[in-house]
Amino acid sequence: QVQLVESGGGSVQAGGSLRLSCAASGYTSSGSCVAWFRQAPGKEREGVAAIDIRGKTTYADSVKGRFTISKDNAKNTLSLQMNSLKPEDTAMYYCAAARPWEWCPTPLNTLTYTYWGQGTQVTVSS
Repeated sequence: QVQLVESGGGSVQAGGSLRLSCAASGYTSSGSCVAWFRQAPGKEREGVAAIDIRGKTTYADSVKGRFTISKDNAKNTLSLQMNSLKPEDTAMYYCAAARPWEWCPTPLNTLTYTYWGQGTQVTVSS
């Protein structure tokens, strides 16, 4: 059974940093597209950052230059380093993974991903 478990969320002041982690079990992420999404209250879930099988990264315009996605294939983990956080970054953050070896032409689209974690809350105060 595939399981994705996020950790690292919390409360931080604007300008601060957080590092999110996602541990995968029952699943090998090295051969899959993986990503981070977020959803604020009353808003749709949006793609934040993704990394494909070859290691190519994609970022939403709103986080470029501030967030960095990475994965450790040996540990089967995915991370999101978030710097210069803003109040508008406040949301529930989810990690997601596509089926192994599936092509991911739209890496920030929710429909690309089959497996989802339960989320970790990030709150940024001004």
